Amino acid sequence: MQATGLRTHGWNTALRSILLLAGFPFLLVAMGYALALFLVAWDAPTIAKGFAQAWRLLPTIIPLALIVAAIWFAIAWKANLRILEIASGAKRVADPRDEPRFWRLAEELCIARGMTLPRLSVIESPARNAFAAGLTPDRSMVAVTRGLMDALDDRELSAVIAHELAHIRNGDARIGVIATVFCGVITLVTDGVWNILKAMRHVRLGGRGRSSSSSSSSSSRNSNSGGAGVVVVLILVAIVIAVMAHVLAIVLRMALSRNREYLADTGAVEMTQDADAMISALRKVAQRPQLPEVAEQIRALFLHDRALSANVGWFATHPPIERRIEALVRYAGGHDPGPLPEIADDPPPPEAAPEAATDPDATMAPWKPEHAPAFAGASPWTAPAEATQAEAVLPPRSDHQERLDAMAAFARTLDPGIMKNQAKREEARREGRNPDEAAPPPPRPPR
Repeated sequence: MQATGLRTHGWNTALRSILLLAGFPFLLVAMGYALALFLVAWDAPTIAKGFAQAWRLLPTIIPLALIVAAIWFAIAWKANLRILEIASGAKRVADPRDEPRFWRLAEELCIARGMTLPRLSVIESPARNAFAAGLTPDRSMVAVTRGLMDALDDRELSAVIAHELAHIRNGDARIGVIATVFCGVITLVTDGVWNILKAMRHVRLGGRGRSSSSSSSSSSRNSNSGGAGVVVVLILVAIVIAVMAHVLAIVLRMALSRNREYLADTGAVEMTQDADAMISALRKVAQRPQLPEVAEQIRALFLHDRALSANVGWFATHPPIERRIEALVRYAGGHDPGPLPEIADDPPPPEAAPEAATDPDATMAPWKPEHAPAFAGASPWTAPAEATQAEAVLPPRSDHQERLDAMAAFARTLDPGIMKNQAKREEARREGRNPDEAAPPPPRPPR
């Protein structure tokens, strides 16, 4: 369909999202077939019979993959908002008096569209960004950064909130979770393929030193197979299918993410009837969008990410700001004020630095006896080897890194106690108490 206005532009984007989402089941079948090829490769008498055996094994593999997907989806359905709050550092606005401007603008938009007011959260960061999450309109969240609220006027902030509400109304978060689960299952199958390949390699290596009796039994077993040539061909085909399906799954997920941003821009203009405000807000967000302390998987949900939109072609999660503004100008009749100068993401240097530079003691030679370090006898300009190794093994963690480690540990073990302990530690920090006394820290990721 040729887009002639804002409404048809939104219809085209929604149709593309549906078509992209329909591709995931086919990729899941392809990954299952690759895994089946690995399983039958060592016993297949011929290449053709190996393909047939793998196809007959497929009805057993696909239901297992769907069961895993259902378990992951259930976990995401139950705890997705809490996990996102911990990972992004968002703090829920429990009282309208805490953030009256944010609450008022969101409430006005929800009343105008007949929507339930989602959970509102604020990320204490100078970056300018926002994101929406939630699998249903009744269990959803809109989070904005402090820097965004400080930089945008009411019209622009309303446009950004409307953009995030459009994500909720369109079910984008639900589509994103489904795409993430499918990608996770495909990745799981890819890991299984490589693990099977490694196991088979070890079995072959281990069989070289066996006795003649074991050799004779293995030779009799291999008499039913087609030999090394059949094994190599089937494994190579399985590797090609697995790699292609894995790459295509990532491409489909990134394309879905890009389409959702265009569709949410369209919804924001429909909701506010102010294309200029959306364009102006995007220009200001582009000045300082980065939250480097947030994991890349979470940043893919944000309104804009400079690094993720700069990826090559199909692997970008966000469309470039210029293309989004171009679409709003073309289909919504907006006016572009032009790019604004970027703002550095790096924090300003500490105030104590100039004082240290002017301190006369700071310029004294560090090797003089009166300035000798505590570890006298060692080289004064290098730390002890034991201390260096200890710091390399266990570096200090920031609050955000601790949240990410807690999420990673929960994903590995599915132990809800990890997230409960993390919540207790964060509550202790807010109350000024020692978090280590409230609950143990999350385990560090394996090295």
